[in-house]
This record gives sequence, structure tokens and C-alpha cells, in this order.
Amino acid sequence: MFFALQRVRFVVRWDTVIKMALLNLSKIEKWFGDRPLFTDVSFEIAEHDKVGFVGVNGAGKTTLFRLLLGELSPDGGTIFQNKLTHIGYLEQHAELTSQRTVWEELMTVFVDVIALEEELSDIAYDISRGAGDPVQLAERQHALSEEFERRDGFTYQARAKAALLGLGFAEADLSLPFSALSGGQKTRVLLCKILLSSANLLLLDEPTNHLDIASVEWLEGFLRDYRGAFIVISHDRYFLDRVTNRTLELENGHLVAYRGGYTEYLRQKEENRLALTRKYDNTMREIKRIEGIIAQQRQWNRERNIKTAESKQKMIDRLEAGLERPEETPAGIRFAFRTRPGGAKDVLRAEGLSMAFGDKRLFSGLDLHVTRGEHVFLLGPNGCGKTTLLKILTRELDAQSGHFQLGANIQAAYYDQAQENLDYSKTVFDEVHDAYPKLTNTEVRNALACFLFRGDDVFKEIGTLSGGERAKVSLVKLMLSCANFLLLDEPTNHLDITSREALEDALADFDGTLLVVSHDRYFINKLAGRVCVMAQNGLTSYLGNYDYYLEKSRLPADAPAAVKEAPSAGRETYQQQKQREADRRKRENQLKRTEAAIEELERTIAELEDALNACGADYVKASELTDQLTEANVRLSALYEQWEQLSAE
Repeated sequence: MFFALQRVRFVVRWDTVIKMALLNLSKIEKWFGDRPLFTDVSFEIAEHDKVGFVGVNGAGKTTLFRLLLGELSPDGGTIFQNKLTHIGYLEQHAELTSQRTVWEELMTVFVDVIALEEELSDIAYDISRGAGDPVQLAERQHALSEEFERRDGFTYQARAKAALLGLGFAEADLSLPFSALSGGQKTRVLLCKILLSSANLLLLDEPTNHLDIASVEWLEGFLRDYRGAFIVISHDRYFLDRVTNRTLELENGHLVAYRGGYTEYLRQKEENRLALTRKYDNTMREIKRIEGIIAQQRQWNRERNIKTAESKQKMIDRLEAGLERPEETPAGIRFAFRTRPGGAKDVLRAEGLSMAFGDKRLFSGLDLHVTRGEHVFLLGPNGCGKTTLLKILTRELDAQSGHFQLGANIQAAYYDQAQENLDYSKTVFDEVHDAYPKLTNTEVRNALACFLFRGDDVFKEIGTLSGGERAKVSLVKLMLSCANFLLLDEPTNHLDITSREALEDALADFDGTLLVVSHDRYFINKLAGRVCVMAQNGLTSYLGNYDYYLEKSRLPADAPAAVKEAPSAGRETYQQQKQREADRRKRENQLKRTEAAIEELERTIAELEDALNACGADYVKASELTDQLTEANVRLSALYEQWEQLSAE
């Protein structure tokens, strides 16, 4: 028995060791002038935590990272960092100049390992030619070899190359000058350096930006196997679900921690919101009921009644002291796409399209047929020609060979991820008004207000806006086009999660046709009726969403995979999927109507309770009110059951 107790105590101490805190924040606050960005922020990061960090743009996520790095000082609270904590940081807009090649720049991560390797080489050379004390040289060689092995010195070059290739670089790119890379490529090299560093806590700010789907999947595998901890700011919900086991949300200046990845966080947040709202409403009804009793007791104005009123007032004071008002959800964009009526059934027919730039061939023999109402998503690695294909279809570029045709009465509109269709010298208002001069000033302002451009915001110059704000201006213009065929190039880039969800809702209700380039797998899963994967020799089509494409594309080599048009047997057609979406929206509307009925009935019950408290000694009236109250509560119970069933569906 004594031995068993000792073992239990040992296990507890060991568990404490493996959950060593790397960072601890207590009651942190940060102010900008007289405005609090956030207050009372407290959380702890342990050794193996994999944390997603979410919140709308401007909530303060990057600022909190800068506090953790010591670049900013908090205006209140304390930050504890373990002396064993080594932080690696990837900022969203990294800037680095270097005269090295890509490979040489990456090797700077391994300066200490390379120094060990060079010293071991020197010792081996001295031993081979009999220079120095052989015993001392052998001892030094043994010690260095152990250290070299401990630092994975035998595999560091292989790991570095695998990381670069995994993040989308080709073998030939390793000798390119780092200065010749694009901004996105430089960020990928910096990401490689951080992932391969000796850091045991990674702070990653939008690491999936500039990555295609294959590179994001490689990063997911790396982070799942990573032995340290990380906090990742990301708007990629699919990515967050796959790599995180905790979620921090910064909203309305407060931070709340949740267990699990993004989807689990959403579920818990909704549960908490409903529970808090019901508790608040019930407490307010109870306060109102007690206030009615107090008013009644004071009317009678006897000593006993006055004491009762004072006692009831203390009850109200206690209830109000513990009352927590639900916070309002931060304002988000809300809009809908309108389409011009009509349009041919065959929206697009493209045959034999080919394109190359110089000696670099992007694709050839590409065929694509899109019919009315389809939601088609184009996938493929960076550089395969997805954006080029969209620009050919919008006639910004000419294909080298092949042809395409849009159907009769098909009006196409294009969303450009590079936002080259915006004039950076214009104001937000002028950019939209000049594109649609027939609209009145009020109509332009109303359209901009849907995207949170209000008041003087409409007079900001496009060039001064953030990437997310410019994306919203482009969406305003797209919404006003009333086109029935939308060609969208990475439309969720630069948008925070709330804005992405608003865009998804608008596109789900759009009754036109979509052709979309995206690497946002959550977005693809929600909207795609067909996934087309681009390669040099054309397209491979999968009739389903991203998960279906993933399932079919990873079948064994001898299994029948997708063909030019994937077989639809046993799968939903687009019309079936559209019907399923319509059924879902119908249930959502029923849910909203049920919630409205619950609110109305709860108000009625509160009024009946007030009337009952006020009826005094009128027993006939009291009996009638009691019957009505009983009937109303029965109906309320039935509505709650209906609400729970609809919520589950």
C-alpha cells in the first residue's frame, strides 16, 4: 500500500512537469489614448498547447502578440514568461532583406549546428594527420558528436529541404536570390525558419496566407506533430479545426477561452450565449415581478407592508449585483447578391484552352462546361494558372489556343484578389459611385453601410484602407453589378471570419452561377457543388465538395478515381444539394419564428404575472389570471421542445 501511494504521488508530480507553463498572463489591459483595446485578459500557455486565436479584424490580436514579444508594454496586469521559453514569431506582413540565396537564408537557423559540424570536421582532420593530443581530441570529438546528434545534426539539411518543398518551393528555387522572391515567397521562407528553429512556443500570425492547399496540408501535418506549443491567429477555419485543441476569442475587449478547435468553440460559444441570455431574461422578469410586489406593499402603507417592501428591495439588490448583461455581437457585414432574370442554361462552354508565358506552360487542352445554378470551385497549386483562366474568361487575357463562349443573357462579374480594379487615389464613395453613376448618393451610401462604411468612412481614400477594407469595397461593386455569373478569385482573402460567414450566406442564397478560385476549404465545403482540379493537361472534375474531392483523390492507385467528369451515381446532384440547402434555410426560418414566438409568449407571461400581483383581493380575477398563466406556461414548454428539436436538426 505504501508503495502504491508513493507511485500516485510520483505520477502527480510528473504530470505537473509535462504541463509546465510557458506563459502566464494575468489581468492584462491595453489602452490607445482613452479607449481600452482590451482589459482583464488572463490565460496560460502550457508546453504542448495548440491554441487558435480568433476575433474580428481590429480586436487586438496582433497587439497582444506584440505584448508577448515585449515589443509593447501592458497598461495593466502582469506577463510571466518561463526562463525555458523560447519564442518564434511569424508576423503577418514580414519584411526582410537579405543578399543570400534561399538555401543560405534558411541555413542561418542552424548556425550553431553548422559550427559543431565544422569543428567535428576539423578534429577529424587533425586526428587523421596526427596533430595534437589524440586523447584530448577523441574526448572532444565524442562530446561534440553527442551534442551534434542531440541537435539532430545528421538530419538538419534533409529536414530543411523537406520544409521548403512542403511549402511549395521547387528544387531549383533553393539557389534563387532571396531578394528576388515575391512577398509571399519571402514569408514562406521565414515560416520555414521559424518551424525549424529551437523555439518551443510559436506565435503565428496568419501562417496560411500565400500558401496553396497542398502547402497548408503540409503545415497542418507539421503542427500536429510539433512537440512544442503554438498560438496561431488565423481566419482559416478548416485549418484551425485540424491543428488546435484550444481556442481563445478576443471580442468586445474581453478574452474568453474555449476547449477544442474552431467548430467546438462555435458550439460552446452559442451554448454560453443562450444560457446567459436566458439567465438574464429570467432574472429581469423576477426583478420586475418583485418590483410589482414592492409597489403593491407600499400602496397599503402599513408597517408590516413597508418591512416586506424593504426585504423585497434587498432581494432585487442581490439579483442586480450578480446580473450579467449579454454583450452585443460586434457589427458585421450583411448583404445579398441580386441577379438579373433569365440567362441560358449553358452558362459557359470552354474547349481546348491553352496558355503559357514564355517557356512556362500553364495548361493546355482545358475543357470546362458550366450550367446555370452551378457552384464550381477551381483548385490547384500556386502557379498552375487558375487566376489566368479567370482573366481569359473575363477577356483580360487572350488564350494561346482554344475558345470559349458565354450563354445568351449571361452577365459576368469578376472579383480580383489583387484588387487591381480599384483606383487607390479615389475615395470609397467615388469608387462605387463612378462605377454605378445612375445610383443616387443615398443608394451608394446604403450599399456601403452594408459593409460597415458609415459616416466619414465613405470619404477615406482607397489607398489608405487595409486589405480587408479594400476587399469589402470590391464586394460592394460586385453586389451592385446584379450579374448572374460571378467569377471570384480568392474572395475570402483579407476577410475576417465574421465577414467570410456573411459572404458564404450571401453566396448560398445567390440564385446565379459561381466559378470560384479558393484555397479556403471551409468555404469550399459550404458552397461547392463541383470541384475542378487544374493541371497542365486540363481539369479533373469531382461532383461534390472539398471533403468528397479529398476522399476520391486519395483512393488507391488501382481504384477508379475521377475522370474528366466524375460519375454522379450515388452522389448528390447540384439540384439535390440546392434542395438540401433550401430545406436547411427553411428549418432556420422556422427556428427564428419559434424564437420570436418564445419571446412574445415570455412577454405575455410577464404581463400576466404583473396583473396577478396587482389584482389584490379580487379572487375571481386572480383565478382567471392563474388559469391563463398556466396555459401560457404549457405553450411555452411546447415551444421550447420545438426549439430544441429544430436546433438539433
